[in-house]
Amino acid sequence: MTQSEMPIFVRSFDFLSWLMPMTNHFPKAQRFTVTKRLLDAAFEMREKLEEAQHRRGKERLQSLHLADEALSKVRMYLRLSHHWSWVSMGQYEHASKMLNEIGRLLGGWQKKTIN
Repeated sequence: MTQSEMPIFVRSFDFLSWLMPMTNHFPKAQRFTVTKRLLDAAFEMREKLEEAQHRRGKERLQSLHLADEALSKVRMYLRLSHHWSWVSMGQYEHASKMLNEIGRLLGGWQKKTIN
């Protein structure tokens, strides 16, 4: 299966496409702190998925673990953003659903790589 056919690449691209314009509405005072960290974690997750696609065995598994760590950071920063009312309940629910699906796909890829 090519990268463009793998659902995890489609879903993570969709998430980034949704996230980028949404963060433009965060307070300007936070653009270089929380906003940057959120976007960095999201891009790190996607980059590690890209790296995993080009690796095999233990190296692939390591990239997938790093993608999972970045996914956890994205979830944390989104939770904080919702707590501070920068993200509405509807936006938070939408993002959570997207991230949960990415997490399920990532977990499946990790299990497949181990076996």
